[in-house]
Amino acid sequence: MSQEQYDVLIIGGGPAGLTAGLYTSRAKLRSLMVERMILGGQVMTTTKVENYPGFPGGIDGPDLMLRFQEHCQEFGLEVRYGEVEAIVDRGHLKAVRVDGAEILTRTVIITTGAEPRKLGVPGEVELTGRGVSYCATCDGAFFKNVPVAIIGGGDTAAEEALFLTRFASKVYLIHRRDQLRATKILQERLFGNDKIELIWDTEVLRIEGDARGVRAIELRHLKSGEKSSLPLEGVFMAIGVTPKAHFLADVLKLTEEGYILTDAECRTSMPGVFAAGDVRKKLLKQIATAVGDGAVAAIMAEKYLMDEE
Repeated sequence: MSQEQYDVLIIGGGPAGLTAGLYTSRAKLRSLMVERMILGGQVMTTTKVENYPGFPGGIDGPDLMLRFQEHCQEFGLEVRYGEVEAIVDRGHLKAVRVDGAEILTRTVIITTGAEPRKLGVPGEVELTGRGVSYCATCDGAFFKNVPVAIIGGGDTAAEEALFLTRFASKVYLIHRRDQLRATKILQERLFGNDKIELIWDTEVLRIEGDARGVRAIELRHLKSGEKSSLPLEGVFMAIGVTPKAHFLADVLKLTEEGYILTDAECRTSMPGVFAAGDVRKKLLKQIATAVGDGAVAAIMAEKYLMDEE
């Protein structure tokens, strides 16, 4: 593996990475995508995507990502599964360490995305997988006819609350503020669903459970200070994400939150290394913006290679 050399190595196989791979492989650049788990990223856990252009009525996330994959395969994008551990700058070449072995590449595009943020309360770690979940679309079917809670107030929290009404007997949406950040159309759907109850100005203090799993959560009203216990069997976290760029902290400039700093053309602080999608510092994190980033990063990588020749 140490003798292999690519024109472009893409780290991460979500919408940004797959778009970048489509562009670079179509440009006849020898391109390798390294993915840690499954191609498609977080979109693979989305039941329906309604805001990606070209699909009136929406499309299931896995179906959309399968189309992305098939399009890349059409132009010969290579895919390898493994954990990227580091990037070493060797001037005109970069050494990317994957599961202890090195792959050489002339450019790198980082599209590692972000992962769900932890709440950080007692009981969360102990009960993860036994009632605590970070993906309603992955685990919702395990909570048929029982009460559950969603923690958060953005689009993800609203979408997952609505999804859980297919299974749960009751869905509590618990938010620290007195209004949601979710888009208006999602809020209208929430308020119009009899299975959903919103609990405002409230934080979770702890998650309680036993050998069978989650049994209740302890709450505190932030304005009155009053504490209460809410019986339920499932707790779903939707409180934002953490960028997956920690392994690059020593070689790239990151924000305090851990996002990769780039310019408008997706260039990072290391020449020949680009970042696209949710892992980079930007305002909006959507499939459409990830696709745009992936295209820009790919074109800039191609331009970089042309300038180096």
